[in-house]
Amino acid sequence: MSSSDGSRVIFSGAPADVRPGVVRRFASRIERDLTKRRTFNCLITGDAQLRRFNREFRGQDHTTDVLSFPSTSPGFLGDVAISSQRARMQARRFGHSTEDEVRILMLHGVLHLLGYDHETDAGRMARAEKRWRARLGLPVGLIERVGA
Repeated sequence: MSSSDGSRVIFSGAPADVRPGVVRRFASRIERDLTKRRTFNCLITGDAQLRRFNREFRGQDHTTDVLSFPSTSPGFLGDVAISSQRARMQARRFGHSTEDEVRILMLHGVLHLLGYDHETDAGRMARAEKRWRARLGLPVGLIERVGA
């Protein structure tokens, strides 16, 4: 579903340690600085929903931390879904806040919406994620953690 009023963040059972306003402001900043005003939606939900999405749209019957669903509508990039449970678990593992992890996952998902694919692009997405993570003041990103 496209959004003519800017990118939207929808919380379905947000963790208590994630402030919705902070995450929404982050989405607005990504929209302004990274996507050049192309909008996106981001659903923050639980493992069960991410597993359903992963099974239905990717044919993989397991939960995951973030999924991206690109759009073909002009000006609307698509949808990102984030598991709040995975975000909390990964934040603890890597020593930062759940809020930071949600923002890392959102950045990663939006880069996918922009056409980056770390599985096939010879490091292009990894470099973009690292550059944007530094600009946005975020801790180590997904691709760097996997490569480490």
